[in-house]
Amino acid sequence: MYDNIIIGGGAAGLMTAVIAAKRSQKTLLVEKNEKLGKKLYITGKGRCNITNDCAPEDLFDAVATNPRFLHSAFRALDNKALMHFFEKGGLKLTVEAGRRVFPKSQKASDVTRFFTHRIDASDNVHIRLNTAIQEISTTEGAVTGVRTTQNEYLPARNVLIATGGKSYPLTGSTGDGYTLAAAVGHNITPTRPALVPMTTAEQYDLAGLALKNVEATLWQNNKKAFSRFGEMLFTHDGVGGPIIQNLTAFVTDYMNTALTLDFKPALEHKKLDARLLRDFDKYQNKDIKNALVDLLPARLILPVLTSAGIQPDTKINALKAEQRKRLLQNLKAFPLTPTGTKGFEEAIITAGGVHVKEVSPSTMCSKLVSGLYFAGEVLDVHAITGGYNLQIAFSTAYLAANSFS
Repeated sequence: MYDNIIIGGGAAGLMTAVIAAKRSQKTLLVEKNEKLGKKLYITGKGRCNITNDCAPEDLFDAVATNPRFLHSAFRALDNKALMHFFEKGGLKLTVEAGRRVFPKSQKASDVTRFFTHRIDASDNVHIRLNTAIQEISTTEGAVTGVRTTQNEYLPARNVLIATGGKSYPLTGSTGDGYTLAAAVGHNITPTRPALVPMTTAEQYDLAGLALKNVEATLWQNNKKAFSRFGEMLFTHDGVGGPIIQNLTAFVTDYMNTALTLDFKPALEHKKLDARLLRDFDKYQNKDIKNALVDLLPARLILPVLTSAGIQPDTKINALKAEQRKRLLQNLKAFPLTPTGTKGFEEAIITAGGVHVKEVSPSTMCSKLVSGLYFAGEVLDVHAITGGYNLQIAFSTAYLAANSFS
């Protein structure tokens, strides 16, 4: 009989195991992969963006769904406390642009090693790799243990589901937790890829073009919904990069949506128009396609002119005021039509998951099944990029582990 069985050896599962070890509870960590922390190895492009060094109260502003549910979790372990937890344990950290926090070594493997060393040093926590869970066993509304896919029964007083979502399925995130939770009566908010590139109806030859200091705005039913400023990337079938990925964190339906890109957000219309006039005066005997070289990347000039309905070989001295107005409009609000997103294979996280109204926010324990806990991405909570999603995983896991009976 175990005190706790943790299903999933990712960020949330590892944190839970370490805290359970501190509490001297007999714990089994079950992972279906051949090693722990497989998804952690690829987060932050292999560097692991652990958290964000923002003011603790600003964590909630980064959460796209159900931020109120996380009040107790963030109080139990906020970002400052998490950084202290790692540094006190010997993992040196560094803060980069956007207040993003990484291991100073720039190696995600050091984060996994941080946890595994503590687990290995404990006599209370045992690890089972290459082991998948078939079902959670219950009796009279309470957890009694789990059954593996090999039909092995493992008894426990508490079971925590920390299986992640569906993003990056090659790392083992294939939605197992949703199936296990649903089987014991939990409702699952429909899942979708989030923090993922968008696909668009327009197909410009811009794949690989990266832009900085751009503002992307999403419109829903002709109303401004969300805006993000920063870096973006054109892909072969749409747009991606940080600001685009962050917009997808908030959108559940791409019907009646539009996307506009402001290539010069630092310049209001009047100042940008004055800049255009100066460039036109400089290149007054040139074609317009050659008069925008100081303003735009070369590859972007033709798409902008096409969208504005201006022939690229139009002479500057023949350009009409109405054409200049349309050009200005496209520089400030280049229109794209989102058709959806790429799939879970390219999504950083999964939106949707176990319905939070069925989980106690003060313990992460199920309100339906006694002794059943949840942590991390399996829950219907997610945030924008910048380290916030790993913070959610660590905070919910910390709270759950300290709530085990």
